[in-house]
Amino acid sequence: MTDDQTPAHEEADDQEAMTADTADTADLEQLRAELAEWREKALRAAAETENVRRRAERESNDARAYAIQKFSRDLFQAADNLERALMAAPRETADQALNNLVLGIEMTEKALQSAFERNGLKKIEPAKGAKFDPHLHQAMMEQDDPSAEPGTVIQTMQAGYELFGRVLRPAMVVVAAKRPGQPNPYGQAGGADAGGSVDTQA
Repeated sequence: MTDDQTPAHEEADDQEAMTADTADTADLEQLRAELAEWREKALRAAAETENVRRRAERESNDARAYAIQKFSRDLFQAADNLERALMAAPRETADQALNNLVLGIEMTEKALQSAFERNGLKKIEPAKGAKFDPHLHQAMMEQDDPSAEPGTVIQTMQAGYELFGRVLRPAMVVVAAKRPGQPNPYGQAGGADAGGSVDTQA
């Protein structure tokens, strides 16, 4: 029997097989498309969950920082008074009771500073010769000092504090004055952004 004499029912069977293969291919492509769609949805859901987690963590940290911010400010005066008491206290006197009192003040001041640090509160106390930073320091006065570079700190009058990188109180400092003919050591004239990062809110 030649190909021209192939029975009609065999041609019909071949046609059905081709139609079935085409349908299977279409179903497979549809399944692949659905799989890709669900995979995309799963990735988006995972990304959104991670974003929500990070946002909640950031808001929690902000709320914690704000909660201790006002409390920290209330303790600044106590920290300042302890520091002043230590500066004025006599050292190694013959009076053992007085020595014990000074030791107690030192221990109290250290404990308070340790509590500050544990809660993210960092002391700003620039050393002599440190460059004046208007975001961290507040210049209370300028003085001529031939031994110091203009625009550097000569003395810290009062320590400042920052909470998680946010300045709550700038350090109050005395700054070396610029010499005649030298450029402004503080940057732009007028110092528009001096102390710009200091938090003036409650």
